[in-house]
Amino acid sequence: MKDHRHRLNDVTLTQLRPGPRHSDDPLSLENQLCFALYAATRAITRTYRERLVQLDLTYSQYLVLIALWENDRQTVSALGEQLRLDSGTVTPLLKRMETAGLLERQRRRTDERVVEVFLTPKGRALKTGAAGAREFVVERLGMTDVQIANLRRELMDLVAQLDC
Repeated sequence: MKDHRHRLNDVTLTQLRPGPRHSDDPLSLENQLCFALYAATRAITRTYRERLVQLDLTYSQYLVLIALWENDRQTVSALGEQLRLDSGTVTPLLKRMETAGLLERQRRRTDERVVEVFLTPKGRALKTGAAGAREFVVERLGMTDVQIANLRRELMDLVAQLDC
């Protein structure tokens, strides 16, 4: 069976999507960094979704689990900060995950204003399957670990520059 997937490091965007040649118009869609980042984000999320659906997870839930696998029992505010989500987004997400039995939320005894989040055994058990989702995406990207790390560093540098 012939593999029709394109590898990012072997194929340029113009080879993938024929269209008008380079435009000098700074407001041309092809000249927008924001659009390239948006399209890449959608493509990565869609690719993850192909495997996460088998685990009955959304991409956002996957990110929460990753953060908790790294550091279980975090406050809701710390988790939101780490994932760059506001409380209006993170709270309903955590409620759905708690209903699914993946995590628990508990008010801190010393300060009831603070809510801590921690994994359940079911949430911890998903780590093995989630590793398979990451491997699937890495394979689809066709990039080395070093290339992925470099791209990630550049993107996080961009985020830091814009957040200052």
